[in-house]
Amino acid sequence: MEVINGTWYMDGLDWDDEGCIHSSDELLDVIGEIGFLPLFGNDIPGFSVENMTATSCWWNGDKDTDPWEWRGILARTGKVAYGKFFGNRAGFISKKWFPYFANFRRDGYDFDALYEDGKAGYREKLLMDLFIPSGTDMWNVKTSDLEKLGCHSELYTHEMKEKAGFGKGGEKNFEGTLTKLQMQSYLVVKDFKPRLNKKGIEYGWSVAIMTPPEYIWGYKFVTGRYKEKPQESFGKIVKQLQKHFDADEDIIRRVM
Repeated sequence: MEVINGTWYMDGLDWDDEGCIHSSDELLDVIGEIGFLPLFGNDIPGFSVENMTATSCWWNGDKDTDPWEWRGILARTGKVAYGKFFGNRAGFISKKWFPYFANFRRDGYDFDALYEDGKAGYREKLLMDLFIPSGTDMWNVKTSDLEKLGCHSELYTHEMKEKAGFGKGGEKNFEGTLTKLQMQSYLVVKDFKPRLNKKGIEYGWSVAIMTPPEYIWGYKFVTGRYKEKPQESFGKIVKQLQKHFDADEDIIRRVM
């Protein structure tokens, strides 16, 4: 996708083109085969949902045909993670391949250890503290007990901003901090839902709901590649991508 003279242009396919993905189920199968897929076009030709879907269907509001609507549909399956994983831009990672990304992106660190070693900032901690109880065996806490500990298993992004003290008169760069935590694989998008008013009635556009991936798949699974060096995990990601696309490692690093 690019902007030419103020107009957005999609680099996709016609509906009748061979290889065009027509449904969220088809997209889920493709992500499962490749392992991971950015939402929009990038420096690797063909390596995105945009490049594989009908240009005319984007943002038409039809859940059956609109790739923009498929983000929430796929996130809810629990078979993929969705978030800003590719050069601070959105995309999908399959459940199978998420531990490889987690090990590479986290450099083998759980967030609490990352912060203690001075490799994460105070703003990131403000957001992660909304989900992770301090002073506990964090991933053995039942999600139903999190609120008793002042934490949550999931939150709308606007709730995170308010509860963590960002916004007017508070901490700055909420969006950048949230993106960084997604890039590091500490947070993912669990769903998209409209906000709720005081009466519990939905209104407005759908908003992302964030959660640590450990609350979806479990700590043991997410950290399952910690036993190998982070660069070893990255090497496997590179080889997997090169099975499907013509790209050298330098370009892959740039996209990732």
